[in-house]
Amino acid sequence: MSSTAAPPRWMPFAVLGTGLLAISFGAILARLAQAEGVPSLAVASWRLGLAALIVTPIALFQSRRALASLNRSQGLLALAAGFFLALHFATWITSLEYTSVASSTALVTTNPLWIGLASFVLFRERPSRMMMGGIALSFGGSLLIFWSDSQTASAGSDPMFGNLLALIGSWCFSAYLLIGRRLRAGLPLPAYVWLAYGAAALFLVAASSASGAPLTGFDLTAWAVLAGMALGPQLLGHTAYNWSLRHVSATFVAVVTLGEPVGSAAMAFIVFGEGFAPLQFGGFALLLAGIYLAARGEKS
Repeated sequence: MSSTAAPPRWMPFAVLGTGLLAISFGAILARLAQAEGVPSLAVASWRLGLAALIVTPIALFQSRRALASLNRSQGLLALAAGFFLALHFATWITSLEYTSVASSTALVTTNPLWIGLASFVLFRERPSRMMMGGIALSFGGSLLIFWSDSQTASAGSDPMFGNLLALIGSWCFSAYLLIGRRLRAGLPLPAYVWLAYGAAALFLVAASSASGAPLTGFDLTAWAVLAGMALGPQLLGHTAYNWSLRHVSATFVAVVTLGEPVGSAAMAFIVFGEGFAPLQFGGFALLLAGIYLAARGEKS
């Protein structure tokens, strides 16, 4: 039997479901690590650093020729991708200190909208009517989330700042995807993942050192949570999505990713007792509907 035979029809959906579940734990594990006294920059550093270390033997074994023949342009693109990936995790994980898991994960997953807008501005790709409708809905949903959180802020919290950090995280992830699209075209997946994660980890470690955030001295529970972030959301989750792209459409994968804020919000309700304000729930629904339309309307 050929090793390249197509998998059973149900397998890509099962893999996507597993990946979605793993990624949905990302915000919960980050919040738990913060509760154990791990600074947000350290959480991001170890999530990417441990993932890069785990991928290292695979990348060196399977992609050593591609890595050995890396040219200057690819090296600069890898650094740029790592820089924006580092900014994404630094801003998003920090946002969880200030706003709810539901608001943070909903806003940080708006990258299909920004990629659509960037494609229009940078590449003159005219967005479809469905894409424009999705952008309008998502913009309205984001405004509702910001307004609701500004009205329900408790003493000592700053949900508006947290929401802004989550949006910045989405912009940075969009830049990472746009750069990665070009870099990935000439590199096998293990090499690309190792370069991007490794570069991001180095930037985050440098930022942690510059800000005085400790990277060590945590208890066993904190280390277990950090390892879980690297193995679960980072490696299992994203790898599942990348594998599924060979067997289902990119649009379907993009739509499946909408389950991340839903899953994270449900877990936050169970673990932290976080509920929805009515206006926040309305914004949440509009935002997800808008991202769904934008994903369906993306032509490329």
